[in-house]
Amino acid sequence: MTDLDMRTPGALADAERWTAHNYHPLPVVISDAEGAWVTDVDGKRYLDFLAGYSALNFGHRHPGLIAAAHAQLDRLTLTSRAFVHDQFAEFCQRLAALCDKELVLPMNTGAEAVETGIKVARKWGYQVKGVPDGQAEIIVAADNFHGRTTTIISFSTDADARNEFGPYTPGFKIVPYGDRDALAAAITPNTVAVLLEPIQGEAGVLVPPAGYFAGVRELCTENNVLFIADEIQSGLGRTGKSFAIEHEGVVPDMYLLGKALGGGIVPVSAVAANKDVLGVLKPGEHGSTFGGNPLACAVGTAVVKLLETGEFQQRSAELGARLHEGLNALIGRGVLAVRGRGLWAGVDIDPQLMTGRQAVERLAARGVLAKDTHGSTIRLAPPLTVTEADLDHALAQLAAIL
Repeated sequence: MTDLDMRTPGALADAERWTAHNYHPLPVVISDAEGAWVTDVDGKRYLDFLAGYSALNFGHRHPGLIAAAHAQLDRLTLTSRAFVHDQFAEFCQRLAALCDKELVLPMNTGAEAVETGIKVARKWGYQVKGVPDGQAEIIVAADNFHGRTTTIISFSTDADARNEFGPYTPGFKIVPYGDRDALAAAITPNTVAVLLEPIQGEAGVLVPPAGYFAGVRELCTENNVLFIADEIQSGLGRTGKSFAIEHEGVVPDMYLLGKALGGGIVPVSAVAANKDVLGVLKPGEHGSTFGGNPLACAVGTAVVKLLETGEFQQRSAELGARLHEGLNALIGRGVLAVRGRGLWAGVDIDPQLMTGRQAVERLAARGVLAKDTHGSTIRLAPPLTVTEADLDHALAQLAAIL
């Protein structure tokens, strides 16, 4: 194929011409995918080591998930929540059981799950804890990433996400991630919740110090504060367990879920908690036309069934050990540090060699897709269906660019 025959340049130019420039994607135009591999419009294959920021935990077009979607498409796709449909109860029941919680509230996107968690925590604070109306406070961590709505970016410390989008929503306190003492000092009688990522993904796959979340759980229990775990990226098998917080041996009061819950097919998110928390909501106080729609529930149920077997959690743990062993072997050979759990890693490239953007561009040229963040850090998160050979291939390409 000559340069004149290639479709990629024209497709990139059209995208640049007709869309708002809110992303800076790699110059790859994907047209087909299966498992851990994607193919561009010119027929070049790439190993996907991003997996849609964990939305594709089960790979591209997983046969069981595609079959569930096809079957539901032939029957019913949307009713709104004005009616109950026949896929709703099973999805909620199975997801509640996976989380070991009593209730589930389905939504669509991860940001909607976070917004739902914020509203529930505030309502709980006023109705159950007795916080004066309008005074509820939620504690979050610096360098967090919970979404991009105006409320959520109000407590972001990322200048790109936050600047020039004000005025900002009040009611949040920001403390350093992993600092139990700072968290303890920030709690007041008006604190209703602590909202944290078990592993901070966007910040570079940051794992907190050992014992930190045990301390968070203890502080929340002592002060009658809800502990909310944002497992939108870290949950559903990514780290070798169903939820990343399980590595810390603690149980949150509320799970926020998304991304992989939709199987890489449809946007599906959810909040899971017990009746004494989610039960504060009454009809008309919160909702979504598309939240918990039949297609979403059919796919979501199929996703939960995959997780119920434990196969994908085990794959992530075992293959994750292989991934981290290979990455750690590169420390001192162009890599400064490696963090993460399971099939999830943040890799700090020596900035004297290249930026993170240059690293992922060079990886893409060698047929591996990843994503940079914050200077010279790259994130690796292959689908949980990746093979040992795929992992070794990606590690070889990373070693080659270094």
